[in-house]
Amino acid sequence: MDYKAIVIGAGHAGIEAALSLARLDFNTLLITQNLDTIGKLSCNPAIGGLAKGNLVREIDALGGEMARLIDQSMIQFRVLNRSKGPAVQSYRAQADKYLYNQLAKWTCERQKNLTLFQDTVVDLLTDQEGTKVLGVLTQRGWKISAETVILCSGTFMEGEIFIGSFQKAGGRIDEPAAIGLGTALRAKGFDVGRLKTGTPARALRRSLDFDRMEKQDGDEVIEAFALYAQRPQRPSVPCYMTYTNDMTHKIIQENMHLSPLYGGKIVGRGPRYCPSIEDKVVRFPDRNRHQIFVEPEGLTTEEFYLNGISSSLPEEVQLKFLRSVEGLEEVIVLRPGYAVEYDYLNPTQLYPSLETKKLQGFFIAGQTNGTSGYEEAAAQGLLAGINAANKMRGLPPLILSRAEAYMGVMVDDLVTLGTEEPYRMFTSRAEYRLSLRHDTADLRLLQKGFEAGLQPKENLEKLNEKISSLEEIRELLQKRRVKPLDAQSLVALNSHISRDFESALRDPNIHLDDLVSLENSLGKFSSDYIYQCELEVKYEGYIKRQEEQVRRFQKMEQTRISGDFDYETTKGLSNEAKEKLKKIRPLSLGQASRIPGIRQSDISILMLYLGRKNGPNESA
Repeated sequence: MDYKAIVIGAGHAGIEAALSLARLDFNTLLITQNLDTIGKLSCNPAIGGLAKGNLVREIDALGGEMARLIDQSMIQFRVLNRSKGPAVQSYRAQADKYLYNQLAKWTCERQKNLTLFQDTVVDLLTDQEGTKVLGVLTQRGWKISAETVILCSGTFMEGEIFIGSFQKAGGRIDEPAAIGLGTALRAKGFDVGRLKTGTPARALRRSLDFDRMEKQDGDEVIEAFALYAQRPQRPSVPCYMTYTNDMTHKIIQENMHLSPLYGGKIVGRGPRYCPSIEDKVVRFPDRNRHQIFVEPEGLTTEEFYLNGISSSLPEEVQLKFLRSVEGLEEVIVLRPGYAVEYDYLNPTQLYPSLETKKLQGFFIAGQTNGTSGYEEAAAQGLLAGINAANKMRGLPPLILSRAEAYMGVMVDDLVTLGTEEPYRMFTSRAEYRLSLRHDTADLRLLQKGFEAGLQPKENLEKLNEKISSLEEIRELLQKRRVKPLDAQSLVALNSHISRDFESALRDPNIHLDDLVSLENSLGKFSSDYIYQCELEVKYEGYIKRQEEQVRRFQKMEQTRISGDFDYETTKGLSNEAKEKLKKIRPLSLGQASRIPGIRQSDISILMLYLGRKNGPNESA
């Protein structure tokens, strides 16, 4: 046995998978086509965003690396949706893309039990029956054995680059595609499809007229993504915003026939929620302008990223429509926008552990599962790494439910529903998002990270200290009564005389910071604890209702279904239900209920069989 585990691809999924396995004392090989592109921010140089920032917090709570990398490399920080409810607020940071890349590579290089190797994997080694993975075959002829293999190929597996009529194999512009593995997986019986994504042009700073754009500064207070870290001491540089116009859209419409997307060259479906500018013009003909975020790529480069205007039109057309935009009239394009089409595997071929149903020990994570985004990829990579380790240790997999993590929502969506377009995480996908706030990630997941072996005891102690502090704050609020003297300092308290502070805090005009100034014993707690406690009090009614929904949800999730349940002989199930259940192989009644086409009557029949001791198969 050469290695205990092999990870294919060193993007954000591959980094988390490899680091987690190595930190759990498994001798791990990370294979990538280019060691200098480990953790490269291929597209937007930013980490976080709506729901995505929650994923980064969850990665950190479980013991992953992404939060630490962005904390050390951010060049602007913002809390998104600050004016809206806490359930939809999230962190976002602009990154110095070259520093992030350098830190990611350095972290992997220094990790004990992790070996880096530059080559291209072209096939998997399996047992004679083709049911268990045994290792990989590389382009240069290396046969490397392992107990588990995690595939994190991103956009590189059989990747094709498109710019107008220009077309070549590639995973990123001027970076070679990983040729061979997609074909090999098809030959092994995997359902392999094609997806498309794209990226915009990069522009030279001195060619941009920032005076004609809207300036967007970051927040004055920079918060850490890592849960128990100090606030990052990082520079904060501005971003800018401008808009397309009627002339921009006219140029694009006149040249639409030159787009490979609309000329039939690209067959893969692109991301619905991050469309190219061609898609925007076609799909939203009544819109006379679209936002363009003009974002720096780092502190040591003059390149700017033109977020919101990705394109695969010919380069001369890109230059023409860009120069029709206010502030970009003299733009110098350093790198053109382009589309990339690549192989992905239908994620319904996976268990919720991210292990494939067809091949034991073979896990898949990241864009190869049909997702879009660094954060989605990293979250899957971490889960795949933990579950590959658990498999080798003979432990059950870590499967997060929809009620306890955005990660759980994402994985359940993928393996239960599948996807035919790049999947992106949104707060709207999470039914229990009020409980999945970014400030509760440690309360929900850090214990699991400790049990998995990726969180130190010191962080578990910090978690217990936080829980105790939150309980103590609540007790103080319940004991302390509003006095007439308090109302003299804070007029809003006039209608709360003799009530406890907790009741007064439910008033939308009163904030816990106001009460801290009136009660010295509250002053010893950190501002983070004060903020979190205020949310818990103000939204207590909503949270309790959601907790009741979660209890009902968990009842369905806890009704387990064995992997070899015989649906074919289960009387009463429709033929359509049997077909879909055999394909997905749900592990719980809850998961079965979310499969498209499964009716309530089918669930009732399953519930009846699972409740019997001598059904077709007993529940697992």
